[in-house]
Amino acid sequence: MKKMDIGLVGLAVMGENLVLNMESKGFSVAVYNRTIEKVTKFIDGRAAGKNISGAFTLSELVDQLKKPRKVMMMVKAGSAVDTIIDHLIPLLDKGDIIIDGGNSNYNDTIRRTAKVEDNGLLYIGTGVSGGEEGALKGPSIMPGGSPQAWPFVKNIFQAISAKVEDGSPCCDWVGSDGAGHFVKMVHNGIEYGDMQLICETYQLMKVLIGMDANSMHGVFKEWNEGELDSYLIEITRDILEYKDTDGSPLVEKILDTAGQKGTGKWTGISALSEGVPLTLIAEAVFARCLSAMKEERVEASKVLAGPEIKFDGDAKLFIEDLKNALYLAKVVSYAQGYTLLRAAASSYGWKLNYGDIALMWRGGCIIRSAFLGKIKEAYDNNHELANLFMDPFFTEKAEKCQMSLRRIVAAAAMSGISIPSLSAALSYYDGYRTERLPANLLQAQRDYFGAHTYERIDDERGNFHHTNWTGRGGETAASTYDA
Repeated sequence: MKKMDIGLVGLAVMGENLVLNMESKGFSVAVYNRTIEKVTKFIDGRAAGKNISGAFTLSELVDQLKKPRKVMMMVKAGSAVDTIIDHLIPLLDKGDIIIDGGNSNYNDTIRRTAKVEDNGLLYIGTGVSGGEEGALKGPSIMPGGSPQAWPFVKNIFQAISAKVEDGSPCCDWVGSDGAGHFVKMVHNGIEYGDMQLICETYQLMKVLIGMDANSMHGVFKEWNEGELDSYLIEITRDILEYKDTDGSPLVEKILDTAGQKGTGKWTGISALSEGVPLTLIAEAVFARCLSAMKEERVEASKVLAGPEIKFDGDAKLFIEDLKNALYLAKVVSYAQGYTLLRAAASSYGWKLNYGDIALMWRGGCIIRSAFLGKIKEAYDNNHELANLFMDPFFTEKAEKCQMSLRRIVAAAAMSGISIPSLSAALSYYDGYRTERLPANLLQAQRDYFGAHTYERIDDERGNFHHTNWTGRGGETAASTYDA
């Protein structure tokens, strides 16, 4: 019996489309699903006549594969992944490779990599972004795990991934153990931020200057042909044009409560753990939480007063300000995301190539945009770049766009329109460029009530002092400075 190049477990939307993508690039694929009816349906349906074989047990799947065997899981993150790993380990031989292509938490991937390697096998945890269409036509793929496994899957992953203009694949090795899933998590966090920024822009267009869906469609269409060109701007353009059966915009009939699967929350938690100010993305996550409080908001809208919403400016100039504000806020979102990547790389010993990560995000994934080319250039020019705003291109962009963002945030505040992520972008930008923040007072407060000590501007960094502020305390300081 002919042996297959790779096996895949999990025939949901992403799994099916990845299999078809692999087969279209010349690879043979064996497939298995816990609900075996899905295997039969797929083999007799979309996979009919293709170089794809079905298996009705994991053992049968493994027996169909070339050595070193490569088994890719496309199942729901969590316990299902551990269960399949536990069943696969006894079936595989030394040097065989288990791949998790789901949205697993990077901490789980770190743990699973160690477990699988302890059993003589190799492990890859890879982010796969692009949704149904990306999986079929070319996703962004972010693999990490056991470095020895990469040469055996590189040709498959890079063949099926999206490509940028010069043909470079949107896939390369990210780093050891959980690095691939961490990068995918940050991608998703930035995705949360981008989506929220676009939604706030839409809200200002609709509520403050009274634009209808057709007019907004025209603006987003124009933006998508310029420096804001991106997948999310593109689909927003299409959504605003789409009509319901009665001819009215479908978007206005959708209930204003947003769901989430957890990767944005994980990004925020990781930022808190690393001490990174991921404020814009955190506000995007909280905005979804607030949207889910629909019934409470309806009642609050009847009780809580706000200013009159009134616009008496130039709508054309306001839209230009919106475009510039959105661009600058996107820079903030990416700057924060990359700061988190740098912090995690230091904590976990990952050697991340930040320019290559931008390249991986240039095509196939949800946050793909022309904008990412500039980020790749920035990190290619300076791999140790501390913050995107320190790159000359983005410094110049900030100078050009900051007054637009200030006018937008001010207009929203004066009209009582909630724009948490745009506001957070401005606050972060101003905080980052401020030489002296009021944290001196905060540290004095901490020392006053908890003897947490402080550093002085007239002494070397790392020398800590304590003051007996009331005269009633002692001279003993707390033993730890940072909690």
